[in-house]
Amino acid sequence: MTQAPQHTGSAPADDLLEMYRRMRRIRRFEERASDLYRATEIPGFLHLSIGQEASAVGACWPLTERDGITSTHRGHGHVLAKGLDAAPMMAELMGRDAGTNRGRGGSMHIADPGMGIYGANGIVAAGLPIAGGVATAAKLRGRGDVVVAFFGDGAVAQGMFHEAVNLAAVWDLPVVFLCENNHYSEFSPAAEQHRATLAARAAGYGIGYEHVDGNDVLAVKTLMTDVVARLRAGGGPVLVEAETYRWHGHYEGDPERYRPAEEVAAAKERDPLVIARRHLAAAGVATALVDAVDEEIDKEIEAAVEWARSQPEPAPETLYDFVSAPRTAVPEPAPAQGEVFRTMDAVRLALEHELTADPDVFVAGIDVGAGGNVFGLTRGLAQAFPGRVRDTPISESAILGAAVGAAMAGMKPVVEIMYMDFIGVALDMLLNQAAKLRFMTGGRAAMPLVVRTQFGAGRSSGSQHSQSLEALLAHIPGLTVVMPADPADTYGLLRAAIQDPNPVVFVENRLQYGLKGPRPPADHIVPLGRAKVVREGTDVTLVSWSRMVQDALAAAELLATEGVSVEVVDLRTVAPLDRETVLASLAKTNRLVIAHEAVRDFGVGAELSALAVDEGFWHLDAPVTRVAAPPMPAPYSPALERLWLPSRDTIADTLRRIAAV
Repeated sequence: MTQAPQHTGSAPADDLLEMYRRMRRIRRFEERASDLYRATEIPGFLHLSIGQEASAVGACWPLTERDGITSTHRGHGHVLAKGLDAAPMMAELMGRDAGTNRGRGGSMHIADPGMGIYGANGIVAAGLPIAGGVATAAKLRGRGDVVVAFFGDGAVAQGMFHEAVNLAAVWDLPVVFLCENNHYSEFSPAAEQHRATLAARAAGYGIGYEHVDGNDVLAVKTLMTDVVARLRAGGGPVLVEAETYRWHGHYEGDPERYRPAEEVAAAKERDPLVIARRHLAAAGVATALVDAVDEEIDKEIEAAVEWARSQPEPAPETLYDFVSAPRTAVPEPAPAQGEVFRTMDAVRLALEHELTADPDVFVAGIDVGAGGNVFGLTRGLAQAFPGRVRDTPISESAILGAAVGAAMAGMKPVVEIMYMDFIGVALDMLLNQAAKLRFMTGGRAAMPLVVRTQFGAGRSSGSQHSQSLEALLAHIPGLTVVMPADPADTYGLLRAAIQDPNPVVFVENRLQYGLKGPRPPADHIVPLGRAKVVREGTDVTLVSWSRMVQDALAAAELLATEGVSVEVVDLRTVAPLDRETVLASLAKTNRLVIAHEAVRDFGVGAELSALAVDEGFWHLDAPVTRVAAPPMPAPYSPALERLWLPSRDTIADTLRRIAAV
């Protein structure tokens, strides 16, 4: 291990003693957690920060409650240093209902946004993009708040590290990226994981860099006090490398065959608590007073353990709690009757309305600002709302992470992913962060964010720009997935999505941007999670969504000339699924056809089919049938693409067959 340079500094004796107290609290908490894990009183995974107490306490020392931190799977020390109470934390580790996060998060996911603790995280490097979002909220509010994003040296290999640091540099965000370099990425020495130093990386991103002895709390406190002051005064992001060492393995139970015992023993000679005691002695603090702190903390942690043991587990009836925030009931609006406008106008007007009405709303994405979006949908908004319509680098993880962090910090971000296909590049931020953080924090984390994206086959965009991936997103509990079919619904659903307290993926079809329809009034809002019967019928129910609704309506009109009455249901919101409306229509017609642009296998159509067979079985007079693209990538050749895509005619042929059964 290289020797970190010493940062000179001093502190009053009372401050030194308080730093020691906080470090001792972390040490004893972790020691008791280790004991309880071995005794099977703590389930799951457990990653301890014994040996890294000084970096946590020193880094958090200059922070106020309003300042933010994000943490890692080894995050107990960070959140304790930020001020979280040890007793509910211990209850959380035990999975008790009185835990910090109601027993839903456990060791790796402790959070309390109300205290500026935006989450420990089980995904390596995931806290870094989230920290960027919290820092974005801080910058937009202009109150001088800062964010410290803790991460380990292993996280440097993640793409999220690059994207988060680069976005922070480009946006000049008030965030400290603090690497606790304990020289091991799980089981691998850092030398086998990286070739570039953190100093070189910081220079490459054009941000500041500082190096500190992470085992010396006074050195860390001195450096971070200076760095945080610079950020409060308007300085940009800084990368701080705190060299330290973890005494335990990567996880409790780790056999630790990857490092020699002599190395661990040598590291323990630089025990952060022993170094802090030396500072206390030099300041003239009596040993007896320090020993009294040890005794005080021992009693505090034992009391926390006993209290946690006495708390009940979550009640069975709370199983579904915190998955989604309750929605405000919204009535179905009257049909739009205004002048004709286009879907692309609906998107821009909805964004403009919400930006005007709510200062917590901001828009971000690739070329959404000066460029006005690749389709011109946001043109003029950056000029009308300075600083609140923000261009980003081509960094989908950073974009979605910024949305997650900003939402937890009380903003209402609307971020754009240029093509639906590109969501796969940053799926973690939807799958493991946006969709789960409210649940894993026991409802503490707010998540009012919108991800706008678009899709659409039919213009030879090829296999990587034509995918309809709503089934992938709908399968993630906690996400709302919206796919409007006409301009008025686009306007009303987008406004509803921005106002909603849950994460919403809003999927537009680019082939409909020019679709015209009557313009609704400015206060038009369409309820999320509710389908709509857009054409009454008695013989067959035809369910669809997005652009395919237009083909469904055309097929229904064609069948009407042949004496077949088709009821068309537009889902509008794919998840949560409006089962009641679909089943009510099936009870009326006794036949169900489903048409969608996405590939047939394992799709939303399959879910609707299962619904019909399960809950609507006794209403069925014919097989449930899907009209969809075959399970293969979208072809590029126009001739093959036409053959691959469902159409009005293929829907009509299916309707004839089912109606005749």
